[in-house]
Amino acid sequence: MLLIGNKEDLYTVQKKVSNMSRKKTQPKKNIIPDAKFKSTIIPKLINSIMYDGKKGIAEKIVYDAINKIKTKSKEEPINIFNEAINNIKPTVEVRSRRVGGATYQVPVEVKSKRAQALAIRWLVDSARKRKDKNMSDRIFNELYDAYEKKGAAVKKREDVHKMAESNKAFAHFRW
Repeated sequence: MLLIGNKEDLYTVQKKVSNMSRKKTQPKKNIIPDAKFKSTIIPKLINSIMYDGKKGIAEKIVYDAINKIKTKSKEEPINIFNEAINNIKPTVEVRSRRVGGATYQVPVEVKSKRAQALAIRWLVDSARKRKDKNMSDRIFNELYDAYEKKGAAVKKREDVHKMAESNKAFAHFRW
């Protein structure tokens, strides 16, 4: 047996070191804010609306929707947009956790980046399900409904919150 400084064998030392991941951590992407409103959320919305790499069409849809907000309301459209996104963002969600053969829905707090991603995803999904004539009308209507705390995206958020509230008894399984 090989002895090291404080009487630990080589295997134990190697075992302590080998817990580190061999994969490189992915560097965080810095999102370039859009030119018109200097917002970092709008490019994410544009990218989630985009189909087949047609970014110009997606930009036109989003900016048309924001212009419609400007005509309908007297406030700044970017403030209404941010307020709508904040009304859609969830604060808690449920995650499945397997304990002793049973699967529990455990409520956990949502990190801010994930909350923003979920809000954008729910906004686009509910806008696509609307029956308006074109996509810019759908996005505009969904944003305005979210600003007024109604609409399908806000309902989705409240459903997630209700699910977390009803499973609060399993919060001690949190990890």
